[in-house]
Amino acid sequence: MVRSKMVFASALLAGAVAVLAAQFSAAQAPAAGAPDLKVVKTIILGGTGNWDYPTVDSDGKHLFIGRATRVMVVDLETGKLAGEVMDVTGAHGVASVPELNLGFATSGKDNAVVVFDMKTFKTSKKIKTGKGPDAIIYDPASKKIFAICHSGGEVTAIDPANLEKEPTTLKVGGTLEYAVADGKGHVYVNDEKGSKIIAIDSKDMKVLNNWSLAPGNGPTGLAMDVEHHRLFAACAGNQKMAIVDSETGKVITTVPIGNGVDGAAFDSTLGVALSANNKEGTVSVIGEKSPGTFEVLQTVKTAVGAKTITVNPRTHEFYLPANVSAPAGGSTFGVVVVGVSNEKK
Repeated sequence: MVRSKMVFASALLAGAVAVLAAQFSAAQAPAAGAPDLKVVKTIILGGTGNWDYPTVDSDGKHLFIGRATRVMVVDLETGKLAGEVMDVTGAHGVASVPELNLGFATSGKDNAVVVFDMKTFKTSKKIKTGKGPDAIIYDPASKKIFAICHSGGEVTAIDPANLEKEPTTLKVGGTLEYAVADGKGHVYVNDEKGSKIIAIDSKDMKVLNNWSLAPGNGPTGLAMDVEHHRLFAACAGNQKMAIVDSETGKVITTVPIGNGVDGAAFDSTLGVALSANNKEGTVSVIGEKSPGTFEVLQTVKTAVGAKTITVNPRTHEFYLPANVSAPAGGSTFGVVVVGVSNEKK
């Protein structure tokens, strides 16, 4: 009798474990119709120093990563280091102007932007900016480089076709984080402490709107679905992704994301936005289930410390710099690559 009870109890326990396992698996798996994302490879690079924004060039063949004193350039076809942009003190982000073969890297501790050749990676000029340049983007509508100055609450615009021309610095206030451009004359910038998005007229260099992200708090990463006028503001303050209408500034909804988010990225082909949750070592994959209804489609394990992210428009792979497992044991610097799984279901 005692043995029968033990067998019955064991069966109940096994059943409960199976149910929990199934629930966990379902929570990690993609929703029906959504892309099935996973870590497809890890690029080992090594080297010392902190890191910040990764950026892919226009043809999707090189990845640029700010590494404290320089910018690492990774050949994405070989997975090897192609070169480095030197003399970038407090390196954060990179933007490029393909038609001019020029790259621009923020040198945060110098309050400057370093100009370099996109083929040789040799530097040619330093241009003064506002205080603490951090993120940097190219706006094709105004044909200007925008350096987002984190600590000064300023945005500095540089004319890449006339590097001798004095840059224009616009005081917008706040503690500025990432920025995106819609290609139609608007630049959008996250104000972390103000918990808002600042909309800027990129041609006339003036602030158009200050949009509250409430209930989102502490926005850091920012991505955009240009076609559908959607901004994805990753809020580190309360672990939410605020989805905003870029034409009206209205917060459409918020969805929960992981802890410690810094960067966000959107891929128009896959139709998903990802948040890089460095404290959990995950990315939250967010998509539109139905018009105006967004949800977390999937959570993918990456690496603790993987805080920033970018997407390759050619391969639709997402790149997250982080400390990763070294082949010989221990850890080293590398890049976690998240892409569409090719495994058959």
